[in-house]
Amino acid sequence: METAPIVVASPFLLDRRAEWGEGFTLRMPADVAEGQRGAIRVIATGGEKFDLGLLDLFPGVRLVACFSTGYEGIDLTELRRRSIALTTAAGVNAHDVADQAIALFLAQWHAIIPGNETVRRGGWRAGMSPRRSLRGRRAGIVGLGRIGSAIASRLAAHEMEVRWWAPRARPDAPWPRMESLHALAEWSDALFIACRSDSNNAGLVDEEAIRALGPDGVLVNVSRGTLVDEAALRSSLKSGRLGGAALDVFAREPLDPADWNGIGNAVLSPHMAGYTQEAGLAMFGQLRENIRRFLAGEELLSPE
Repeated sequence: METAPIVVASPFLLDRRAEWGEGFTLRMPADVAEGQRGAIRVIATGGEKFDLGLLDLFPGVRLVACFSTGYEGIDLTELRRRSIALTTAAGVNAHDVADQAIALFLAQWHAIIPGNETVRRGGWRAGMSPRRSLRGRRAGIVGLGRIGSAIASRLAAHEMEVRWWAPRARPDAPWPRMESLHALAEWSDALFIACRSDSNNAGLVDEEAIRALGPDGVLVNVSRGTLVDEAALRSSLKSGRLGGAALDVFAREPLDPADWNGIGNAVLSPHMAGYTQEAGLAMFGQLRENIRRFLAGEELLSPE
């Protein structure tokens, strides 16, 4: 059986060779002989910083197939300049990420972690303030793509009022769109960050937006840490200008735990929202299918 040669830029993709199935010959860049480089049409990557030098080393490449949903480490503008397509695992883990967003939010809103620690110390409710009900509260969502929509549906099931903002309108959206991010933050009791990260929106959630959310508000981020002014976020949490945060992503990963010392009003998780067994298998499946379609001259499943 003839197999297609695929250059694998991320070693972990090669480590999971069995999940690729048949039809592909996988090679690390250094393992491809100079005389065979021109035959390489596809590079598979994991979504980390992509070395553009590989495109010079393999000038015949016309597809970069990314295993992950995020691709901020890949220069899409340069790929387009070279007429190279990019595919991702877009949408595959949207429901898992939305579930994690809700779990983090509920843990923060209802003080689940402090309650757990109190009980384990032998305490009970003494000194704990009554929590606020979710019903009728206002939830704002930044970005109403697959993940944002999945979050919105879950929040609506909690009988929260949902609104959203993104740069582009969506006439088909079942929830009202606010005129600006800052207006959404001021309106919201909880603000969920679910938009895509790119080179143009770093620090999108700035100190003004955090201030607008206020001392009773909660910020939830399951997108990318770079979307939030993290220094302003930590300062606002420490001072009480922001009520709380629930975060799965950070400006620098892994984070420095010292940065979060003394910030007890934040629930943190290690960028694990989309990290489920089912999502991992589905991401591999989408990676393979995009490559198969490309090699067969068919329409790509999830092009960017």
